[in-house]
Amino acid sequence: MEPSFHDWLWAQRGRHCVDRLKKNGFDAHWVPDLEAARNLILPMLAEGQTFGFGGSETVRRLGLVEHLRATGKTIFDHWEKGLTPQQSLSIRRSQLACDCFFCSANAISLTGEIVNVDGAGNRTSAMGFGPGKVFIVAGMNKVTSDLESALRRVREVAGPMRAKSLNMPTPCAETGICNDCHSPQRICRITTILHRQPMLTPTTVVLINQALGY
Repeated sequence: MEPSFHDWLWAQRGRHCVDRLKKNGFDAHWVPDLEAARNLILPMLAEGQTFGFGGSETVRRLGLVEHLRATGKTIFDHWEKGLTPQQSLSIRRSQLACDCFFCSANAISLTGEIVNVDGAGNRTSAMGFGPGKVFIVAGMNKVTSDLESALRRVREVAGPMRAKSLNMPTPCAETGICNDCHSPQRICRITTILHRQPMLTPTTVVLINQALGY
């Protein structure tokens, strides 16, 4: 089989990114695929009892929700079907005090910063303070050269794609271009940058050498 130079480049950049994330205090790992990510993460969860999940398709592909629920753990998942708006809100609040919170990132810089933009803020709040531990799982398509390009990725790539996936009637979901809109359905309202691991929130970052999420 011919070598994939694309995979090689991502692997090199991923390992460099992990080194910088570690220097910034994060427990960071690079893995080749989803299976390796799952095998890495599962042993870290044995002592946890309550688990919160942000709205991440990348995390859902690991099958952790199903695995943890089958082992009797308490799951706070606001993507669960059939929830009323009040039930969804209550679950989001419970995520702030769970043992482990799982989410992805909108962008991660090679200089070791993690950038996220939210509409409601439940994910960005939980990433900074509240849960006993946070896991951030992201594909290498989220990695950019520096903080400026990470912020630009949110505007030019992650924001429009996420709005489109949610069928939001926003300008970017129609044109693919951010114009800093004032739409009532705007999903880009709160920006957080983790320059270093938060003081009271142990954070594990897992970079997967695949294109995942938005």
